This record gives sequence, structure tokens and C-alpha cells, in this order.
Amino acid sequence: MAEQSFQLYDTTLRDGTQQEGLVLTVEDKLAVARRLDALGVGFIEGGWPGAVPKDTEFFRRARGELDLKNAVLAAFGATRRPGIPVSVDAQVRALLAAETPVVTLVAKSHTGHVQHALRTTLAENLAMIGSTVRHLVHAGRRVFLDAEHYFDGYHVNREYALAVVRTAAEAGAETVVLCDTNGGSLPDEVRAVVADTIAMTGAPIGIHCHDDTGCAVANTMAAVDAGAVHAQGTAHGYGERCGNANLFTVIANLVLKRGREVVPLERLRDLSRTGRAITELTGVRSNPAAPYTGLSAFTHKAGLHASALRVDPDLYQHTDPARVGNRMRTLVSDMGGRSSIELKARELGYDVAAGSEEVARAAARVKELENRGYSFESADASFVLLLREELAGGPGAPPFEVDSWAVGVSRRRDGDVRTEASVRLRVDGESVTATGHGNGPVNALDTALHSALDPYFPALTRLELVDYQVRVLNGQVGSGAAARVLISYRDGEQRWGTVGVDENTVTASWAALLDAVHYVLLDGPAEAHGSPSLAAAATAG
Repeated sequence: MAEQSFQLYDTTLRDGTQQEGLVLTVEDKLAVARRLDALGVGFIEGGWPGAVPKDTEFFRRARGELDLKNAVLAAFGATRRPGIPVSVDAQVRALLAAETPVVTLVAKSHTGHVQHALRTTLAENLAMIGSTVRHLVHAGRRVFLDAEHYFDGYHVNREYALAVVRTAAEAGAETVVLCDTNGGSLPDEVRAVVADTIAMTGAPIGIHCHDDTGCAVANTMAAVDAGAVHAQGTAHGYGERCGNANLFTVIANLVLKRGREVVPLERLRDLSRTGRAITELTGVRSNPAAPYTGLSAFTHKAGLHASALRVDPDLYQHTDPARVGNRMRTLVSDMGGRSSIELKARELGYDVAAGSEEVARAAARVKELENRGYSFESADASFVLLLREELAGGPGAPPFEVDSWAVGVSRRRDGDVRTEASVRLRVDGESVTATGHGNGPVNALDTALHSALDPYFPALTRLELVDYQVRVLNGQVGSGAAARVLISYRDGEQRWGTVGVDENTVTASWAALLDAVHYVLLDGPAEAHGSPSLAAAATAG
């Protein structure tokens, strides 16, 4: 059961969408809200009805389409305008029309903003806050008040900032949220201001931080330590400029580091999965190094780390990644040595003995290949093939043989450019020839391989090339320099990669394509002989 006294408030659908490049449809917003609700977030701010047509539509549809189990929906908007009776203010009426249980009001707490942005008096601003809060409370709404620019305003005129908090609380605001709107505060300042505000007003206080100093999460934690009972943030820290406090990091910190069960422990294990799902919905790539939920959050590369992790994973990890639905990963590189190879083999499901000859051979081969330009960090499938070969003492019988392949690019008089690839293979002694067309050599070769092999190996029909990267290797220049090709694939819901290196980019690409096909085809025989499933092991977790 989540801690009932603490208010965990998400503003991804409103403040988060101010991030450059992040645009959500109403359908997207409904889907994100469902994910956040399933995680156990207490409040979801849906947007600004009346001011943004898309948000007005969101609240209309939410009434019939959102069946929230854990969260309460909040509408966001401003206090009444200066000199306008609250009962006729169009913005306030739109907030009521949204029919949400909670309304979050934004109000100025910085004297400069009151006088220059609102162009009204300090007294009228307090009257606007008091009358709007009372009006909404009288209408049956729970009201939160976001005190905008509070920390800057506190330093300019402490007494007025405190008066804003008192006015809102006395009018019936359930929580007054102190906003570090410009994101310029540091943790010691936040802690001191929050503690003083609580002492001087007695009001329930919340915190809303931006990340312009890189301290949004630290500032949020400092505020909670000082007595704040409400914390706001966004998924992945989405937001304007440098973003907001990353709500996922705040949740994990509160639960795991402070013992505050703001979401139930069993739901904390869904944290990483929720992050991935929201990334897919927004189309904005998340930071792989993000605390707790990032792909690299529990990833180890250095040989010293790997050696210690082999003895005890806790020696280089501050918490068990499974608690937040993530997993430990070991990167295979020339920095790692035998310990990294051993850990990676076990991660992939292989039972290898410490210090075994096979591990030593694999480690030596990785170092030699990486010295030639290979990189296995993003090419788990290629590493699995290498490891399998070393453990088996040889390459084994291939599922098919390559006789030849060719690629041609031609340009017609009408300007149309055509790329055609042909492959000649041998499957069970039978010669197979196929051609493929594409928008480039790699696409054409991939198409030709599928045409030749899919009828014999149905498992390949699910194999889809999703990303292709070429990098000229360091220390070499010109069009004849060697290149490293990394290709990413999707096989159903699983994703993995392969690598190829050659002075000829197409040849390097062909090697990576072949690794992908061999990886899929060797998976079946491996399971038949009791070995771990390669695709499942490479993408476990």
C-alpha cells in the first residue's frame, strides 16, 4: 500500500510536453496517463483546459475513457485575472468544466512578476489567489497552488512570498507547491527555504523543480527532507529548457533511500518498464545513463569492476537492479579481460568455470578483434557467436554456405537510382540463388538473403533490420579507410545487434548481416542440445 500522507504528482502531460520536440496527441496523453496510473502515481496533471484545445479535448475524453485505479486527475490553470470577478472568469470556468477532482492553480509569488508580468498590485494578486481558491473549494474541488518563481521571489521579498503561501492555505488550498521555476536553486538553499516556509506558515508544502543547475532531483529530495509532503516531476525529466525533476528517479530515491513507500514495492519493479513504454509513446529517446531506469544504469565495463562483481554484485552497485525492473549488464571490450567475459557468459546463460581455458581464449580473441576495430558493446549477437565458437572448440557446421554475393548500383536516364543484390548460397547441398532490390546496398543484400533463406528457415521471417550505423575507424582518413558497421535488429519483441569491420563498407555490412542470420538459426539447435536460448539470453530483462 502506498504511503497515503505523501502526494506524488506527475506533470508529464502538461509541463513535460513543453520539451522541444515532444508532441503528444490526445490518444498519446491517454496512453501515458494509463501507464502512470498503473505505476501507482498519486496525481496526474492532464493539461490546461480552456487555454489549450487539445487539453480541453483530453479532459472530455478522459471522463469516459480513463478508468484510473490509483491516480487522481488534475486540471491546471491560472487564478482569475486582475479586476475580474472569479465567477465570470473564463479560465476558472474552464477549470470547473474539466470536471476533475483536483485543480492546480499557478500564481505569482515574486513581486517583480506580479508588477511587471501580471501588471497588477501586490494586494490584488493576493486577492486573486484567495478568491479563486475559495471559489474552487466551494465548488467541491481539491485545490493545489503552484507558487511560481517562489525561491527567487523569497530572496527578493521573503514576507510577500510567505504571504502568498498563507493566503492560499487560509483560503482552503490543500497543498502549496513551491516552484523553482527558473531552476537556479541549489539543495542547501531549497532545504533552508522550505524549512522556513513550513515554520512560518504551518501550511502543507510541496516542491516543483527544474533542472537548470542539474539539481532538480537533489533539490526535490532536499525539500522532502525539510518537510515537503508533495513532490512534482515528469517522466524521464521531460520539460522546457533543461527539463524537470525526473519523477522516476525521485520515486526510487524516496522508496529505496528514504523508506517512503510512495508507490507500493511490487509496483516499483515496473519502473523501468514504465519508462520504456513512455519512451515509445513520446518518441523522445531517454537517457541511457538515467539513474535506476536507464539501459546503462547497472552496466559494467572496466575489468576491475567485473572482477569484483564476479565475487559480489553489490560491491559496485548501490541497489539491486531488479528492485526497479532493470538488470545488470556486462559490456564486452578490450578493457574487460577474463572477468568480463565470464560475467557476460553467465549473463547469457552459459555455465562457465572461473579461469577456464575457453574464457581465456574468448577474452584474447575479443582483445585482438577490438584492436582491429570491432566493438561488441552494441553487438551482443556477434559476441554470442564468438563465445559459442570458443566454448565448442570450433565454429561447427554452418546452417548454410555462401558461394558468392554481388551488389550493383545503376542510375537510369530519368534519374531513378536502382540497387540490386544477388546471393548464391548452398543449403543442405542444394544451390540457392536469389536477388533483392532496395534503397541501398545493405537493404538490397538483406532482401536477397531473406528471399534465399526464408523458405528454408521460417524463423528468419521475423528478423527485421531496424538501425544501421557506419563509423570510419580512428586514425584512418579518406574514402579507403576501414569502417565499422553496427546493425540493430528486431526479432519479434527482442532487439540485438551485430558488428562487421572491413576496408570495404559493403563487405563489413555483409559480415554483420550474416552474423544476424547465423544468430537466429543457431538458436534452435542450441536449445535442442540443452544450451541456453541465445536470443532470449541476449535480451533478458
